[in-house]
Amino acid sequence: MTDVTPPEFSRPITLRQITGQPLVLEANEQERTGLARRLAITSVDRLVARVALDRQGERVGVTGTLKADITQPCAVSGEDFPVHIAEDIALRFVPEGSIHPSLQEDEEIEIELEAEDLDEIEYAGEKFDLGEAIAQSLALAIDPYAEGPNAEEARKKAGIELDDAPRGPLAEALKGLGSK
Repeated sequence: MTDVTPPEFSRPITLRQITGQPLVLEANEQERTGLARRLAITSVDRLVARVALDRQGERVGVTGTLKADITQPCAVSGEDFPVHIAEDIALRFVPEGSIHPSLQEDEEIEIELEAEDLDEIEYAGEKFDLGEAIAQSLALAIDPYAEGPNAEEARKKAGIELDDAPRGPLAEALKGLGSK
């Protein structure tokens, strides 16, 4: 038996709830704390999604925006710094088994996505978790290698040169000309 951790930012939506009116989903303090722990960042200070739902039978299109203010550690110095995230959201909820209904469990498939293709998320029954989809969108929007304002200083202290810095005999000759 496997333990399933409940989503930190759960907003179940039933198909019959969909009215075409825009929705605003905002994470409370407890949800933001849980998301920060899950995403391995220092904090989620704000998370708001404004979305429109478009139901077409059992398929539900979701479009809108996600805005978040987070604090994360710099990939170079480890110091925390604030990051603002603003992302467009475009995804589709589809009934379970409708993405690749003819696939066998051990069968491999190659999928080519076009730019206009939406992320499709399967759901079972009459409801789906829009909050969890927003949380996953936030996770994808976070740059795991983000550099804070003191990254360059930390590199210099550690004696780390950037990969794109000029090297070799010509670079040494040019450096010598600059000091004259």
